[in-house]
Amino acid sequence: MGHVITVAQQKGGSGKTTVAVNLAVALMGRGHRVAVVDTDPQGSLGRWFMVRRAGDADGGLEFSTASAWGVGYECEKLRRLVDFVVVDTPPKADADLRPALREADLVLVPIASSLVDLWATEGVLDLARRERRPAVAVLNRARPGTRLDAEVAAAVETLDVELLRASLGNRVVFAETLGQGRAAPEAPRPGQARQEVEDLATEVLARLG
Repeated sequence: MGHVITVAQQKGGSGKTTVAVNLAVALMGRGHRVAVVDTDPQGSLGRWFMVRRAGDADGGLEFSTASAWGVGYECEKLRRLVDFVVVDTPPKADADLRPALREADLVLVPIASSLVDLWATEGVLDLARRERRPAVAVLNRARPGTRLDAEVAAAVETLDVELLRASLGNRVVFAETLGQGRAAPEAPRPGQARQEVEDLATEVLARLG
C-alpha cells in the first residue's frame, strides 16, 4: 500500500501546487510509482497535468481529481496502484480539509517566506493534530540569508511543528516549469532548484521511513 502525502495550507498563494508537483516529479525520478490528486476547485494541479500530458511528459504519473469528501475513496484506490499519492488541497482550514488530512501518512505544510503565511498555518496544524496525523512545514519562495527568512524560521518554532531543513527558493524556474506542465528539475537549466527539490524529497522519504 502506497503512502499518502497531503499538501495543505490555509492561505492561498503559499505554493501548495508548486510543492506538490515538484515533490511528485522528484519521487517519480527516483523510480517510484506516483499519483497526484487535485481536491482544489481551482484545478491548478489538474491543468498542470493536462499540459504535461499534451506534451507527452507525464512519464507514467497517475492523476485523479476528487471533491473534499471523495478524496478518501480516491486515495484508497490509488494506494493499491502506486508507491506515493500526493494530494493538493484547497486554501482552507475547515471541515472540508479533514478528509484529505485523515488519509495522510504525512501532512506537508508550505509556508511562503512571510509572517502573514505563518499566521495562517495554525489552523491547518490544529486540524492535523485532531486527526492525529504527523505534519511538517517547508519554506517556499525562501530567500536564504535574509532577515525575513530567519524571522519566519524562528517563528515556526513556536508552532510546535518541525521545519524541514530543505526549502524551495524564490526562483523563476518554479513558476516557468509549472506553466509548461513540468517541474523545476526538468528545466533545461534547473540550477540550484534541482538540489532544493531533491533535498525536499529526501527529507519527506525519511519522515515516511
